[in-house]
Amino acid sequence: MELPIRILAIDVGAGTQDVFLYESGREPENCVKLVLPSQPRVVAARIREVTERGRPLYLAGSLMGGGASTEAVLDHLHAGLPVYAAPEPARTLHNDLSRVQSLGIQLRDDPPPGAEVVWLGDVDLAGLRQALRCFEVTLPSLFAIAVQDHGYLPDAGGREFRYEFLQGLLARGGHLHDMVYREPPEFMIRMRATRRLVPGAVIMDTGAAAVLGSLCDPMVARAAYETGAVLVNIGNMHTFGVAVRGQRVYGLFEHHTGGITAAILSYLVEQLQQGRLTHEEVAASGGHGAAFDPAYSRAGRFDFVAVTGPNRGLARGLGYYEAAPFGDMMLTGAFGLVEGTLRLLEREEFAPRLPSLIEGAHLAG
Repeated sequence: MELPIRILAIDVGAGTQDVFLYESGREPENCVKLVLPSQPRVVAARIREVTERGRPLYLAGSLMGGGASTEAVLDHLHAGLPVYAAPEPARTLHNDLSRVQSLGIQLRDDPPPGAEVVWLGDVDLAGLRQALRCFEVTLPSLFAIAVQDHGYLPDAGGREFRYEFLQGLLARGGHLHDMVYREPPEFMIRMRATRRLVPGAVIMDTGAAAVLGSLCDPMVARAAYETGAVLVNIGNMHTFGVAVRGQRVYGLFEHHTGGITAAILSYLVEQLQQGRLTHEEVAASGGHGAAFDPAYSRAGRFDFVAVTGPNRGLARGLGYYEAAPFGDMMLTGAFGLVEGTLRLLEREEFAPRLPSLIEGAHLAG
């Protein structure tokens, strides 16, 4: 692959979307960075404008993350105003379309006369292109996008797809690069919707991207490669923790941030370090679960703990290191996206060794 390489990395969160335009000829600190409201929040604001005007609402576009956007749709219904939706964006409210219809939402392929259309989707490339053009910056041809996906398949019963997805990482050898996709698993429908929205994009899980990006901090890289480390991303919706040696995951847990306190987090980390955390106890407390590689006990001590994410303040007082790769905690996931994409490009194109954000951090540490 010819240099320089340009990659637009977009880490889609519940509160913000964190954008990093990687250019291989520049130091990361000098690359373009944006921290913007997340698309669920942008879409929610547009829906509320329709509600204020008292007009019928039609949801078009793509399946996306819910949260704020779902709340805005429900508020529109509670105001006594009709909501129509195309089938795919309707899954933003619930994967089961019969559940969506039970809320009072009418499914149809086209908007009825008089309805105002709001487009759904986790990425707005047209908006980013327009914003960057004002500063004489053009979009690259390579895109890398991270989303958090619970997973779904019709008629699959009560399967916990999110846990299957995370457990699958360990079953495949535990390397974080195995969570970088051209074609996401069939049941990860939000990932697949994002790739349809941005054809050719590299797709990654937000938790895995944040953990990989944490390794771009020299302190974290040194600990992870020398003795092993526990890395925890405390996001707005989910808290994802892994025990890593180098870039290989030997154990993990995931919980909902809303159900986490400092005491609970401390317990989860300690049990992960000792290899005693069970899937059942995490699931029973409302989380997605925990999993371990059989080789966990021989992998390292995992004494060092680093946290990242917008809710890392929850861990303040526990003595954990706050990772800030290239001095910018909010871009941790985007840095991980770039690193994962570079390694994917190497494998796909049998390219000579491409730059590595993590190797630079490890040497600096």
